[in-house]
Amino acid sequence: MLVRCLQNYRIIFIPVFLLFQVGCMSDEANRYYLNEKLPPKSIDEVEVLRTSPQQPYTVIADFQANNASIKHMRKRAAEVGADAVIVVPAGGWYSYDEVWADNDRHSNRYSRLTATAIIYKTE
Repeated sequence: MLVRCLQNYRIIFIPVFLLFQVGCMSDEANRYYLNEKLPPKSIDEVEVLRTSPQQPYTVIADFQANNASIKHMRKRAAEVGADAVIVVPAGGWYSYDEVWADNDRHSNRYSRLTATAIIYKTE
């Protein structure tokens, strides 16, 4: 009887536990730098960049979050009225068997995203 009860408990507990783990974001930090608030934009209006653009820009906000998606950072940038967001992955897994972290089998995985929301200068 006890064994059967424990089996039923596992059947319920595991899916509930996984449900709360999927997509959970933790340790989020946001910093806004402008004195005035810009009107929000549509997510589709915000360009996603991997490096700084060539044209002049002003940084309006920085975001950081564990287990966040690029879409989440783009949404945050849209909320503060950014023209673009520069997204940089950080953290992640490392294999002790492989000497160089950028060449190992985990190099395309990350655990944290940092993002900088920008507006382009019109001068």
